[in-house]
Order: sequence, then C-alpha cells, then structure tokens
Amino acid sequence: MADLTGTYIAANYAKNGISNSGVGREFIVSVTADGGTLTDAKLNAAIAYLTTSHGADGAGDSAGTIGAIGTADGTDFDPAADTVVFIRLQTTADFTVTAWNAAQANTTLLTVCEFKPKDIGATA
Repeated sequence: MADLTGTYIAANYAKNGISNSGVGREFIVSVTADGGTLTDAKLNAAIAYLTTSHGADGAGDSAGTIGAIGTADGTDFDPAADTVVFIRLQTTADFTVTAWNAAQANTTLLTVCEFKPKDIGATA
C-alpha cells in the first residue's frame, strides 16, 4: 500500500515520474508510409502485425490491443494525404518492435515511446 503521509507527498512533490498505467504497458508506435500516402490497406497491414503474436513461450513480441489511432495534428486520418499515423498499443507483456518493414505494405513501424506501470509505493 502506498504511503500517503505528508512525508511521502513531500518526497515526491513536483517530481516527474513514469506512468502508473492501469492497462499494463502502452507504446506509441508510428506507422509511416515508405513512399506515397498511408493508404487504408497499408495501415490495416500494420494493425494486423501489431495485434498478432510473433513468438511463443515468452520469446518474441506479444500481441497488443489498439487503444487509439491518431494523426500528429489530431485531424481525421486521410488515406489520400497522410503519410504518418500514431497508434497507442496496449499490452501486458513485452513488445520490442523497433523497426519493421512489410514490403507488401510498404510501411515502417517505429516505437516512439513506452509507458509502463511503476510501483506506486516507491519514491522517486
């Protein structure tokens, strides 16, 4: 249980800490078209890759759940104009994609950042 006394609060006041995500680990993954725009077919191929397990018995990437898909400026995805979208991927295990290229989809995936749970009782 977290120490919610004044001592704990004072020790952590105005300090930056990592996420206390309630969904396990979350990753922000960029999906970039290698050439041309990021069509629906290219984006769907990337989503299929991200949501399918690529390993067994703890080896390889675990399948994730898509939490959100968005553009850098928050506008609606436009497959006729956009070249990059960002995906919030949720998983409870490892996900180690650093770069992936599917020739058939002509896209690259890149992990932009990771949020993972922190022991709430620990002080920063």
